[in-house]
Amino acid sequence: MDSCIFCEIGKHHIPGKVIYEDEMCMAFLDLSQTTDGHTLVIPKKHFHDILEVDEKTLSHMMNVVQKVAHQLQTKLDAQGFNIMTNMNEIAGQSVHHFHIHIIPRFSQQDGFNAIYTDRSKEIDLEAIYHRIMD
Repeated sequence: MDSCIFCEIGKHHIPGKVIYEDEMCMAFLDLSQTTDGHTLVIPKKHFHDILEVDEKTLSHMMNVVQKVAHQLQTKLDAQGFNIMTNMNEIAGQSVHHFHIHIIPRFSQQDGFNAIYTDRSKEIDLEAIYHRIMD
């Protein structure tokens, strides 16, 4: 497999603004900077998406997400965060190396919108539950 851009950053073959690193993962500033401090946390080992990541790596990454979020809150005075990952193109994944976004929030008008639609009056929650559980 050819190395992906995040693998190359993880190996320090491509420079990045790394704000955290250990033997399993690293956190670096996203080039897009959706909001100031927008950070990506990646495993150094290549995994395509969240369904491929082993439990130990995923657990460790979430601990790092928490640590980096504390750092961003303290240093940038973030008022909140969106913590998210995208899986496959339909969900907006453009680099097929698992990563977690930490998007600091500063106000309702900071340029980022995560909009959740309320479809509660349109769907049959019981039917969905049974499709999942049966």
